[in-house]
Amino acid sequence: MKSILVIGIGEFGQHLAEKMAALGNHVVIADKDEGIISEMAERIPDAFVGDCSKPGVLRTMGVNNFDICIVSVGDDFFASLEITSFLKELGAKHVVTKADGDQQAIFLKKIGADAVVYPEKDAAEKLAIQYNANNIFDNYQLSNDYSIYEVSILPEWAGKSISELDVRNRYKTNIIAIKSGSLFNPNPGPKYVFKPGDHIVVIGSSKEVFKLVNHKAK
Repeated sequence: MKSILVIGIGEFGQHLAEKMAALGNHVVIADKDEGIISEMAERIPDAFVGDCSKPGVLRTMGVNNFDICIVSVGDDFFASLEITSFLKELGAKHVVTKADGDQQAIFLKKIGADAVVYPEKDAAEKLAIQYNANNIFDNYQLSNDYSIYEVSILPEWAGKSISELDVRNRYKTNIIAIKSGSLFNPNPGPKYVFKPGDHIVVIGSSKEVFKLVNHKAK
């Protein structure tokens, strides 16, 4: 269990705080809007009401006692900068700040943010990839070049084993799981025989996975 402070309880902050709490973490929320804090009281009872862009307010929270401090202030980028900077000055261990673009991220990292997240950008890119081809069902980007994808198998794979197809060498992707109907098989062995309709969860370079996807579309 980790101790998490979420500053800024807009839509993103609410979803994040609730999910982190559901995963068993101790979550504390903070916002200058008392109404939002009251609405969240049943789900996240530990809360502060105050303007976190003021160092005195942050100091009362004991920010250095949290494992992670997340700044998810909405449209006020200057406030995000101030809060991130003050958190680091007050000894916060790990600060994650929400940004709306690359330029914002540059400034946030310069003033001490340990990590920067782009929820809108990430969601848009994931959706674009997923709907770019009918046979990409999900994806998770690990870096600029590598991702995890869920794709359906090639029709000619049915009835053949992983080792027989030599998937790793032939397609330059690693199969890390197989979804067959409602069954999920993590780390399938080389003797696994594919069934019609199987999905594979693979890790590899986007370039190689898209080659596989484009081949399937033919």
